[in-house]
Amino acid sequence: MSELDALYAFLVAGATSALLTPLAARLATRLGAVDQPRARGLSDRPTPRLGGLAILAAALLSGVLFLPWDGETRGILAGAAIIAAVMAVDDVVDLAPQWKLLGQVAAALVVVLSGVQVDNITLPFLGPIDLHGVGGPLTVIGLVALMNVVNLCDGVDGLAAGVCGISAIAFSIIAFDLSRTAAGVLAALTAGAALGFLWHNFPPASIFMGDTGANVLGLLLGAAAVQGTLKTNAVIALIVPLVVLAVPILDTGFVVAKRIKYRRKVYEADANHFHHRFARIGFSPRRTVAYLYGWTAALSGVAVALRFVPYSDHAGHFRIGWSILMGLLLLGAMATSVYVVATLEILKFRRLRTWQLRSAEPDTSEHEIDREVRREIETGEWEAVPPR
Repeated sequence: MSELDALYAFLVAGATSALLTPLAARLATRLGAVDQPRARGLSDRPTPRLGGLAILAAALLSGVLFLPWDGETRGILAGAAIIAAVMAVDDVVDLAPQWKLLGQVAAALVVVLSGVQVDNITLPFLGPIDLHGVGGPLTVIGLVALMNVVNLCDGVDGLAAGVCGISAIAFSIIAFDLSRTAAGVLAALTAGAALGFLWHNFPPASIFMGDTGANVLGLLLGAAAVQGTLKTNAVIALIVPLVVLAVPILDTGFVVAKRIKYRRKVYEADANHFHHRFARIGFSPRRTVAYLYGWTAALSGVAVALRFVPYSDHAGHFRIGWSILMGLLLLGAMATSVYVVATLEILKFRRLRTWQLRSAEPDTSEHEIDREVRREIETGEWEAVPPR
């Protein structure tokens, strides 16, 4: 396999996903798998789900054509098919959280038992660490976590597909540099399947990927990360996935932490994701995804640069010129992160007032609170909130 195989896999997956997505939309409409506008959502019209079936079909076809037909490939594709089947049922009838979690664990187990697992990891300054018998369970946990991370960030048209596409391209480039060709092809076809679907999902979306697509993409990205970086002895093996997937990981971490803080169930949806915060400060869906695409691309670029910029001779000696370039790239990514985070920080008054209103009426929805705060800011008039 070569970079040319990865390109072909990307193109075949992209074309297949783009062609089959309208068929998935028709199937979703017939089955009643249609997402209705709701308070915490950002869509204003009924939209069919099940776009993930087109993503799955694209990944399976491209995988059969371009991946080596060994145990790992069969396990990855079987795991993707399992999680797609479970989540397709969920997109139609809304399964209970425990059944979805069981499906995620089953899919991850199939992948891990096929050989896609981390047995040791190399950490900076510590060297290689053997995980012994916990490597398999930790990999299952990691794959399940990533499926949920992608699923949780899928809340505005085009976001999950675009972020996964950018991340998968970065994984593919790094995997080939580490001579992990199978992982490079897997990441490339994952990018193709995501971006082919994005043709129909970019704002305003004509179809959603649903839990089906989000979980399939999360599993494929996780398998590519394990095969491409985590199973190597490279010092950056653990750093790369964390940097490339930093945006959805930070989004999920922020939301889960807030739910725990307010003693809410971690699996219950709310309107506190990054994309919801962008919407509340007046960003359109396109502007929202553009900011989050840019942030993801900046961080992914740093991860790629860590492999390609020769800032060190790997003997502890830094090359001044290349080190300065690497430092500038890191500063650029940091500046992008600070800018996005600063943009998400609403006026201190707005934050304080939101907290006051939520404390006074805990059952009030995020959107109702936001409307009231906006009205108060615009009119300069607000009612006193009685102390509790």
